[in-house]
Parts: sequence; C-alpha cells; structure tokens
Amino acid sequence: MVVGIAGVVVPVLPGLFLVWAAGIVWVWLDGGGAARIVVGVLLTGLLIVGTVAKYVLPARSATGAGAPRTTLLLGAVGGIAGFFLIPVVGVVVGGVGAVYLAELVRLQNPGTAWRSTWAVLRAVGIGMLIELATAVLMLGTWTVGVLLT
Repeated sequence: MVVGIAGVVVPVLPGLFLVWAAGIVWVWLDGGGAARIVVGVLLTGLLIVGTVAKYVLPARSATGAGAPRTTLLLGAVGGIAGFFLIPVVGVVVGGVGAVYLAELVRLQNPGTAWRSTWAVLRAVGIGMLIELATAVLMLGTWTVGVLLT
C-alpha cells in the first residue's frame, strides 16, 4: 500500500490500483470473512469513485479555463513520450511542453498560452490531490479492517 501511495506522486506507478490490489490480496489471503469482504467492497468502491473523480474533475477544471480536451490529450502523449526520451523528469517536461505548444498553436499568443498551460497544470495537481486523498482513505479503510478483525 505504501508503494501505491508513492505511485500517486511518481506517475510511473499505478498508485490507486496498487493500494487496492494490496487490500484485496489481504482480504483473499486471510480467508475472507464478512468484515474482510466489507473492506474489499469498500476498497473497490473507493477505487472506482477515486479513479472517475481523478479524471473528470481536473478535465472540467482545465476545459473550464479554456483548454480543449485535445490539449489535455496532447499533454498526455507528450508526457508519455517524455518518459521514454528523458529519464526521471521526462513526464513533466514532455507533458508541460506539449500542453504549452498545443496552446501556443491554438491561441497564437505566448502569454495567453502560458496562462492556459498553468490552468492545465493546476487541474493536473487537483487530480493528483484527489488520487492521494483516495489512496489515504483506502489505507485508512484497510487499517480499520485489520484492527477490527
């Protein structure tokens, strides 16, 4: 679970999924039982809600600031390319660079493109906070389950 929480901050790892999987493995290996099954169901519900919120709320925030979905998609593609081209910091450099270039092409004004890029970066930060909060809630749910069983 700790590796999963670290995966929220380090975008290489599937953070929420790792936290959920660790909890489900605990439910399964400890033989189930009603309380453990309830913990598994709660973890699954948190995973679904957290994953949906992680993508929907930041996308609304970014598009509300004027950035189209294609800019967000290009930012994701740039982040993936950057991950492979530049070790360690490539995701950030590629993602931010792609968003800025997409907005520069769209808006034809460097200042406005940079403001729009910042709006997208804030939206991404909101997504990370949502994911982190969900991971911590999942860890707390599991901890309560361990203490009660």
